[in-house]
Amino acid sequence: MTQRVELATVMDRVAVDALVTEYAVAVDDGAWDAYRQLFAPGGRADYRSAGGIEGDAEEITQWLTGAMELFTMRQHLIVNRQVHFETLDQDVGDTARVRADFINPMRFARGDTPSATEDTSTAPDFVCGGRYAFTLVRTGGGWRFNQVVVQEKWRRMKGASAPASGTP
Repeated sequence: MTQRVELATVMDRVAVDALVTEYAVAVDDGAWDAYRQLFAPGGRADYRSAGGIEGDAEEITQWLTGAMELFTMRQHLIVNRQVHFETLDQDVGDTARVRADFINPMRFARGDTPSATEDTSTAPDFVCGGRYAFTLVRTGGGWRFNQVVVQEKWRRMKGASAPASGTP
C-alpha cells in the first residue's frame, strides 16, 4: 500500500467511527432529524431483537420518537468497534461494515411530582446490552448507514430481568 492509500483508509476509519458516535448521540439526545440524516437513501434499521420494529429510516425515526419518551436519561456506550472496508462496483472502500458491542443505561420517566416512596435518583433503572451490525455506504455527502441491526443480548431492570418491551 502506498502512503496515500493508507492515509485515505485512516481518514475513512475516522469518518466511519464518527458516524457511529453521531448515531449514539442522536438517539441519546432525541435528535431525530439528525438521526434521520445518518442514513443513505433507502437505508433501513432492525430493532426487532430489542422488541422494536424493522423499517426504513423514516419508520424507525417515528418509532424511536415514541419509544424513547419512556426514558428521561439515555446513554449509549458503543465499544469494541471492528471496521472492515469492502468493495462496491470494483472500487475499494465504498462500503464498510462495523460490528460493535453496546451497553445502554437508561432512566425511566417519572411523574412531575414524585411520591414519597418513589426513587428520585438519576441512576439508571434499565440497562441493556448487545451488539450492533452497521453497514455503511459512501455517498456524495460522506459515509451513511445503509443498514443498522441491533442484536440485544441482555437487559436488566432494578431487581429483575426485563421482558422485551420495544426499546432499543
